This record gives sequence, structure tokens and C-alpha cells, in this order.
Amino acid sequence: MIDRIKKIAEEEMKECAAHDLDHVMRVHALCKSIAKKEKDVDLEILEIATLLHDVGKDKENNDKSGATDHAVVGVERAEEILREIGYLEEKIDLVKQCILTHRYRAGREPKSLEAKILFDADKLDSLGAIGIARSFAWIGKHRAKVYKKVADLDRYIDENMEGHNKGKIQDKSIHSVQIEYDIKQRDLLEKFYTKSARKIAEKRHEYFKDFLDRLEREILGEE
Repeated sequence: MIDRIKKIAEEEMKECAAHDLDHVMRVHALCKSIAKKEKDVDLEILEIATLLHDVGKDKENNDKSGATDHAVVGVERAEEILREIGYLEEKIDLVKQCILTHRYRAGREPKSLEAKILFDADKLDSLGAIGIARSFAWIGKHRAKVYKKVADLDRYIDENMEGHNKGKIQDKSIHSVQIEYDIKQRDLLEKFYTKSARKIAEKRHEYFKDFLDRLEREILGEE
């Protein structure tokens, strides 16, 4: 069953550069690592939710209006997939809750331990060396800026992110890794639910910040 779900997830996400199956498998590995340090984790629910958590991402990416929430779409698609393969109905709801609450920008609070672990693992993959690589893959896909900072962050949020820091990016071409860091990742350490994930996050966060600091110095000709 797991192998079948993995193949379905790969097909659903084949057009997503920064959210492909490689991302899913990294999150999967992190979930397993975090789960080992927690008690009473339903590993089956966690594994299935992890494999399907971004199946709605391609639809969100292709929506020029920015109205699509990939977590909501992912819940709907995951339900279809799991019913097609005959997964237990009462467990489908548990998987759906994990998928629905994994998205940081949506502001939904994960309730179950499995949902919290998935949330943490997904956020860890946006930090560290892999976070840097994914960020610039996104920059290339959307022809955005390799380096750009804004003097008035509140104004940028009002004009390009629906007025709040968890809003959808309206014009991706004027976004940048630096802006994303200032809006989202600077305070991301406060958002982790498990202690083991926070420990990993602290190291990755420091690495990410050091890279951005060096990039800025190089861009400005200081190094």
C-alpha cells in the first residue's frame, strides 16, 4: 500500500521543482527521526500523510489568481486516493487533518501528534542547506530576484501578500529569498512543536542566516 501511495504522489507532483517527491522523501525521513523521540505516534498515519501532504501543490502553482490553497486541495485529493485503494474510512480523516494543518501560511493549528510532527518536518526542509537550494529553485522557476530587500516590509506585505505575512504572494517575480526570510523564516524557530525538531531547526536556521549574510556581502562587493 505504501509503495502504491508513493507512486501516486510522485505522479501528482512531477511538475513541482521545489516540492517534488525528493522533498516528500526528505520530510518522510525527518518525520521518522522525530517520531523516534516521541511517544505513541501512529506511524502508519504519519507515513501516509507525509507521502500525500503536497499532492495539491501543482494545482496551487498553476493558479495565477493565487486563490488555491494546496493543503485544502491536497485533503480532497488524498481522500480520493485513499478511498480508491480501500483505506479505512476512520483513518482517512486522521490523514486529512495532518495534511490540512501542515501549511504554515494558512495558520491552521495542528492538533494530533502526527500532524505536529509533519508540520515540523515540512518546515525543517525549508531551512539549512536544502532550504537554500529549494529557495533558489523557486526563484528560478518564477524568475524572481536572486537578491532583493525592501525598506518597508509592511508596505510590501500590504501590496503583494494580501496584507498579512501569511498571505499568498501575488507577484512572485518581485519576491526574493531575503524577503521570504524577513517575513517568514526569521521567526520560524518559534513555530516548532517538538523539541527534537527545534534542535535541528536551530542549526539549520543559523546556517541559512549565515548564507544570506554572506550573499549580501558578496552582492554589495564587500567580500
